[in-house]
Amino acid sequence: MLIVTGAPGEDEYEERFEKQMSVWKDACAKAGVAVSVIGGDGHDGEALEAALKKAATRTTGQLWLVLIGHGTFDNREVKFNLRGPDVTAKQLAAWCQPIQRELIFIDGGSSSAGFLQPLAGKGRIIITGTKSADEIYYTRFGEFFAPAIAGDLSADLDQDKQVSLLEAFRHASKLAAEFYEKEGRIATEHALIEDNGDGVGTRAELFAEKDSKDKKDGARAARIAMVLSEEEMKLSDAQRQKRDELESKLEALKSKRAGMKEEAYYSELESILRELSSVYGTG
Repeated sequence: MLIVTGAPGEDEYEERFEKQMSVWKDACAKAGVAVSVIGGDGHDGEALEAALKKAATRTTGQLWLVLIGHGTFDNREVKFNLRGPDVTAKQLAAWCQPIQRELIFIDGGSSSAGFLQPLAGKGRIIITGTKSADEIYYTRFGEFFAPAIAGDLSADLDQDKQVSLLEAFRHASKLAAEFYEKEGRIATEHALIEDNGDGVGTRAELFAEKDSKDKKDGARAARIAMVLSEEEMKLSDAQRQKRDELESKLEALKSKRAGMKEEAYYSELESILRELSSVYGTG
């Protein structure tokens, strides 16, 4: 986990950013995840570039990159505000380009959608607090996302005693929308998630629609949690990888059901389910 805290600008935001960082650090402690924090002097950009260069030397596991702060957009370039020179979306994309392992990028701040397309790609999950770079006002999404991914079970939609990235995204989006409704204000933030590599994000509302054709993201994010349940912790990394592969096969099979003969469909289904049960030691 690499957490970057940006320049707050005002005392109010400094407190908010510190609170978010504290929640993330607590989540890492619960999950047993090593965490590094960047933010505090005029050389944060250099420190971030160096940290990502070091992260690229590893090819296994995941890298979580979390930005906590303000973003800006001048109709040409999107930037994340650092103490010292700001970092642009193009710069960050270039620094992340050598990373071969799975990258989970979360930026819940203003104008954060401008980072989505430059960073998107195979083996990457991108979550942003806005739907476009034009949403330039302060966002609440990150404040709601951090506690959810840290294990707030009110965000656990499938009741498996852990909160996935997708569940945290949906929960934080819902709470952000409710904030504006209660305040009687027009919402100035609409979060996106992208995990299929096409560079096009999906809004939270679409996941409530069972048959939406526009819902192309979420499959991978639904399988990743930070703070694991007791059952999940019993599985090895190899078992989790095998489980994820089989669940992907299961989703692919379901999508083809309409064009398959019933006997063939159920034969393949049984085969996959038997393999899944063996992963959990129940086969």
